[in-house]
Amino acid sequence: MTEHLVITCGGTGGHFYPGLSVARTQQARGKKVLLLLSGKNSLEQAKIAEKFQIRCITLPHMPSPSIKHPGNCWRFFKGLLSGVVQARKILKTESPDAVLGMGSFASLPVITAARLLKLPIFLHDGNARIGKANRILSRWAQALATAFPAVNADKVRCPYSVSGMPLRPELKQHKLSKAEAIEALNQKFDCQLSAAHFTILLFGGSQGARKLNEVFGTVIRQLAEKYGNIQLIHLTGAGEYASVAAFHAEEKYPLLQLPGLSEMHWAYNAADLVIARSGGSSVAEINAFGKYAVVVPYPYAAELHQDDNADYLVTLQAACKLDNDSLSEAQALELLEKLYRQADLAQLGADSVQPEAWQGAENLLMIIDSTGKN
Repeated sequence: MTEHLVITCGGTGGHFYPGLSVARTQQARGKKVLLLLSGKNSLEQAKIAEKFQIRCITLPHMPSPSIKHPGNCWRFFKGLLSGVVQARKILKTESPDAVLGMGSFASLPVITAARLLKLPIFLHDGNARIGKANRILSRWAQALATAFPAVNADKVRCPYSVSGMPLRPELKQHKLSKAEAIEALNQKFDCQLSAAHFTILLFGGSQGARKLNEVFGTVIRQLAEKYGNIQLIHLTGAGEYASVAAFHAEEKYPLLQLPGLSEMHWAYNAADLVIARSGGSSVAEINAFGKYAVVVPYPYAAELHQDDNADYLVTLQAACKLDNDSLSEAQALELLEKLYRQADLAQLGADSVQPEAWQGAENLLMIIDSTGKN
């Protein structure tokens, strides 16, 4: 068993939170763990990690390299050099059994330092398309694991397997019925949701997704007016909350609008249908909770990896995929009306749940234990 693990992550929440979940799982096993964080959100992420008593150290910010932005390339190499120097000192002091990188170029300084020190290196990718950084770093790694079957596994230069996504432990701690989840939401937020209503969960990420908010907000209002037993849990994102609140001001159907929700297991358990982007964490959570979804990939995701994530859910017969640029109210209305009438929607979602859906962190640590330093 790996007694001491160093995890490097940072950048977006899609890399940080899975890394934090692995760290929490490692710590719960009574083993040592250290997070090395980099990226523009590292100070805020360090505060989150500290709430769970996870040791962490922040490294110099290093923007992703870009030919289109030469200034970023200079800052990238400057951050890389200082990050490697600092990470090497830390790793020599810590002497971990293994180093785990959670993807993105934010992990490059630590993985480079681990390579220089000849430490066992492991990688995880949270998307169905393995990212450029992980593809490059895989030549140094003992193994690479992914959240979903990879569409470009042939580009990996080390042993590869599907581990699942390391989900936040609190998501699976309390299995609730729809009625129990609705009651929990009503009590905390003083709303009037009904367990008898068809419940739609709509969200677009921490900052929101304006097109999803506008198109589906309008369409769900129309459905509620037509059928009368439809309600909405709308997580708008912090950046969209005020404008969406004005849009919803006169709604007459049951509605809960929040910028975000820490108790996401309540929202998932309450939902009959999920509408969302198709980031790796969202797709993994949708599958783990056995929900049917309408997914609209973010059109500017690197290498269009959200399209591959969405396709994964579609192949499981647990989602409909819509194109962001061509999305219209007429198209959305036709689809949601069809899904509202579809009797086997819940069964399709439940049947799609994969064996590794809740075991991502445990599976990843098992891979490290089996091939890392003894």
